[in-house]
Amino acid sequence: MNSAWGGLGTLALSSLLDPARSSSASIEDREPADTSFDLSPKPSHFPARATAVIQLVQTGGPPQMDLFDPKPELQKRGGQVYEIKMDPFQKGGERNMLLASPFRFRHYGECGMELSELLPNLGSIADDLCLVRSVYSLHNNHPEASSVLSTGKIFSNRPSLGSWVSYALGTDNENLPAFVVLRDPDGYSTGGTLLSQSGWLPALYGGTEFSSRGTAVQNLYPPDSMPQKVRHRMLAYLAQLNEKHHAQYPSDSGLETRIRNYELAARIQLSATNVLDLSDESPETLDQYGINEPSFWKPVRTNDDEMVVLGSYARACLMARRLVEAGVRFVQVFAGRSQPWDYHWRLKDGLPEMCHVNDRASAALIQDLKRRGLFDSTIVLWSGEFGRLPIMQERGGNHQPGRDHNKRARSLFLAGGGFKGGLTYGATDDMGYEAVEKRVSILDLFATIARQLGLNHERVNHFRAGRMESMSDSEATGARVLDELIDFDQ
Repeated sequence: MNSAWGGLGTLALSSLLDPARSSSASIEDREPADTSFDLSPKPSHFPARATAVIQLVQTGGPPQMDLFDPKPELQKRGGQVYEIKMDPFQKGGERNMLLASPFRFRHYGECGMELSELLPNLGSIADDLCLVRSVYSLHNNHPEASSVLSTGKIFSNRPSLGSWVSYALGTDNENLPAFVVLRDPDGYSTGGTLLSQSGWLPALYGGTEFSSRGTAVQNLYPPDSMPQKVRHRMLAYLAQLNEKHHAQYPSDSGLETRIRNYELAARIQLSATNVLDLSDESPETLDQYGINEPSFWKPVRTNDDEMVVLGSYARACLMARRLVEAGVRFVQVFAGRSQPWDYHWRLKDGLPEMCHVNDRASAALIQDLKRRGLFDSTIVLWSGEFGRLPIMQERGGNHQPGRDHNKRARSLFLAGGGFKGGLTYGATDDMGYEAVEKRVSILDLFATIARQLGLNHERVNHFRAGRMESMSDSEATGARVLDELIDFDQ
C-alpha cells in the first residue's frame, strides 16, 4: 500500500514539475492502490444505448401548467376559490384562489404534443422529446427538493446521479473528468455543490466545476510572477507533506483524491482547455444557441428583485455538447444562479424572459447533438426540483401574482439516448396539482437512465456502513425501469 501510494505521489509531482512527461504517464499506467479510485473506462452490464448524459438543471420549479401540462378546467375556473385546500409553502396563497395560465398552448410536431406558446423552439422538435407529466418530489423546499433531484433522497449525503454514473463507467477521455459541472459564473444555484456531490462515494467521482464565462478551468496555471525554481521547490515540499500525511492517516481518501486531481489538472494544462474554447464554432452554431443575441445578456429581474444575466446558460449548453463530444460521461448544466424559475410573483412578465433564453438554448443543444451524430448516444434530461401550485400567490402592492412550490406534480422531458420521441407520458389531476396517472419518482428515472447506459441500477452499488448501497435503493424505494419511455425499435 505504501509503495503504491508513493508511486501516486511521484506521478502527481512529476506531472506538475514536468508537463511533457505527464502525457505519457497516466493513471492507467500503474496499478492503483484502490480500484475504487479508478476513472478508467469500465464495462457496462449489458450493451448500452447511450454513453453520456447531459442534465439541464432548472432550479426554482418551472410551472408545469404554464409550460408543459395544459389544464382546460383550470382555465375555466381561474379566479374562483378552489374547494380543496392546497398546501402552500409560503405566505400569499391563503385565499386558495385558482390562477389560470396567462399563456396559450399549441400542438407541435407530428405527435401533436401540447406545449406553451413560450416554448416555440422546443415545440419545433417535439417529435424528439419524451415528455413526462407525472413526476413527483418529496419536499417543497428548494434545498431538500434539489437533493431529491440530484440523489433521489431528501438527505444530502447520498451520491448524485452524475457521481454514480462516473463511478460505474469511468471516463472515455483521461484528459477530462468523467463528471463536469457548468454552473452560472455569477453564483451557485440553491443547494450549491450538493447537486454534484459524490456523497459517500470517493470524492474523485464528484462533479468538477468548469466556468461558462472567462477562463474555463480555474487555478490551472501559477502566477506569472512565480519563478520556475520556486515552483519546483514548492511542489517538492508539497510531496513530502503528502507522504507524511499519508503515513499518519493511511485511510484518508480525500488526500488520494486531491493527488488524482493534481494529475488531472496537469493533463488539462496540456490538452483539454481547448475543448471549452468556442472560437472555432461557426457563426451559424453560435446564432442557433443565441450566444450572440444581445437580449440574452440583458439583466432581468428575479422575484428577489435581483438583476441576473441568463445568457451563460446558452454558452454552457454549447460547452456541454463539446464536452460530450470529447468523451465526458456526465455534464450538469445549471439554468442560472440561485433559483431562476422561482416565480412566486411576476409570473406573467417573468416567465417569458426566462423562456426566451432557456427554450432556444435547450432546443439548440438537442438539434446540435443530432447534427453532430451524438443524439442517439446522449441522454438529455431537462428538469426542475418540483412544480408549482395551481392557486395564485399574492404579494400585494403592484406585484403580479405567481405560484408557490408544489412537490406533488411536475413535468420534465428527456431526449436522445433511445428514449421515445413524441411521447407524452403520465397525467396530473384537472388542476395540475397532483400526479395521478403513471406516477414517476426521480429514482425511477435514475433506474431508466442507467438502463440506457447499459447498467443494472440494482448492481451499481457501494459497500457502506455495513450494507450494500445501490444507485436506486430499489428494495426500499421500489424504483423501477420505465420501459414505456424506451424506444426498443431503434
